[in-house]
Amino acid sequence: MGRKVILVGCGNMGYAMLKGWLAAGRLAPADVTVVEPNPELRARAATHGVKVAGEAGELGEVTADLVIFAVKPQVIRNVVPAYRGMAGSAAYVSVAAGTAVATFEELLGADAAIIRCMPNTPAAIGKGMMVLFANRNVRGETKTFVETLLTASGAVTSIDDETLMDAVTAVSGSGPAYVFHFIECLTAAGEKAGLPGETARLLAMQTVYGAACLARESGEAPGRLREQVTSPGGTTAAALDILMGEERLKTLLVDAVEAARRRSVELGK
Repeated sequence: MGRKVILVGCGNMGYAMLKGWLAAGRLAPADVTVVEPNPELRARAATHGVKVAGEAGELGEVTADLVIFAVKPQVIRNVVPAYRGMAGSAAYVSVAAGTAVATFEELLGADAAIIRCMPNTPAAIGKGMMVLFANRNVRGETKTFVETLLTASGAVTSIDDETLMDAVTAVSGSGPAYVFHFIECLTAAGEKAGLPGETARLLAMQTVYGAACLARESGEAPGRLREQVTSPGGTTAAALDILMGEERLKTLLVDAVEAARRRSVELGK
């Protein structure tokens, strides 16, 4: 018998995780119960063979090894307390942005085993970045199970200092938007250089995708890969003189990430 999981919330992120777990064989449908108040979203989840409920009160005698909260931060205080009675047997995982472990300890009890997860939107296609922080009550085997489960949605790593979640949010949580904007800008630059719009968009998108894959799979440092593309006095060098001159791009990104980190701190208060 596999571990039993209750997924609370099956909107875009919750549904993406559910599909990933089932497709990768991390969980069997019989081992998953989805709690989702929206009838359409609940029906969508049910098509995968999992058990469904509209609210915690409908669960009856259902038990779980893991309760995963995939709900918006603003409803945490309304939703979470209903699962406090499972604290003796279940661990809890939250993918609610900006909600500290201390909030869950307040709602579920100081002895509750809680893991906070910061995912990003590429998790919806199995290419996400998930960063975990576990409180002192989480056992090693539980953390290993959660990490294995989440690898169906992408790469997983952990931090030991929860305050670093604000930096995680600023780099990988918000990071996809920075890359999307870079694609927008590279597309616009291609159009200005004379390329048709669709061609410029394809070139920009595929170039970013290919470069990211090469950086991930080659084992080379990004700086080394950049050097391999850059011939002295060539076209790439001319462009990098603009981007790297006076550390323009580096300074811009450092400032952007710091602005996002500060805002994350403010939202978490």
